[in-house]
Amino acid sequence: MKGYVYILASKRNGTLYIGVTRDLPGRLYEHQNELTPGFTSRYGVKTLVWFEEFDLLVDAIKREKTMKKWPRQWKLNLIEQMNPEWSDISSYLHSL
Repeated sequence: MKGYVYILASKRNGTLYIGVTRDLPGRLYEHQNELTPGFTSRYGVKTLVWFEEFDLLVDAIKREKTMKKWPRQWKLNLIEQMNPEWSDISSYLHSL
């Protein structure tokens, strides 16, 4: 079963959220519509700026746990490598 690690941002260089899910389009919908109370709804973190796909959910979970321990600058660098404009890349999810 596939898994995804993703980073949401409130704005460029703003508040970041790292998550993991099996259903990235569905989970993003929940974040953007504030269907689950918590960190992302409290801080307005709704823009998908980075994601990575894994063949196995367990590998995505390992990656998420590792990334959450990273210094903030490493996370910013990762986003900048894939998405230097910090654009909302949720349109890429239609192909998932």
